[in-house]
Amino acid sequence: MLKKPSIEEYTSYHGRYVDLVPEGNLEDNLLKQLEKTTQLLSTISEEQATYCYAPGKWTLKEVVGHIADTERIMSYRLLRIARGDKTPLAGFDQDDFVKGASFQSCTLPELIEDYTAVRRSTLTLLRGLSEESWSRKGVASNNEISVRALAYIIAGHELYHVKAIKERYLA
Repeated sequence: MLKKPSIEEYTSYHGRYVDLVPEGNLEDNLLKQLEKTTQLLSTISEEQATYCYAPGKWTLKEVVGHIADTERIMSYRLLRIARGDKTPLAGFDQDDFVKGASFQSCTLPELIEDYTAVRRSTLTLLRGLSEESWSRKGVASNNEISVRALAYIIAGHELYHVKAIKERYLA
């Protein structure tokens, strides 16, 4: 079973995500997240999906799109590092990505479908990793990070945003 990464494997910024991931099998956790998140999102109306809880904040649709986009980026980083690529990987500005997307013109079911496809892709990627690749490290956003940390960041990032959805959008 894959253990949580040590704090030397990721930045302090990412610690808020890694810390949210419960103990246990990471693949099982990611599968449970997929099920729970799609169930939660399926209960939300199109009107609720366009809700923004404060000026300058994202709509719920934008949050869902952001979750999928961030998982894509983290999975790409994970793939490159797991395969032994030593090329430093660029950072990304999440606000620019949301601005550059057209999440508002998508239906919520379309965004759920996209999130589901991304998660399934992440799961197949993780299943194919060799034992030694989990501890490989690379550089992303000018910081050293491990493959294992990236996998945990993916899980924790979603948990972070699902909590925000429940507290700020559906409360």
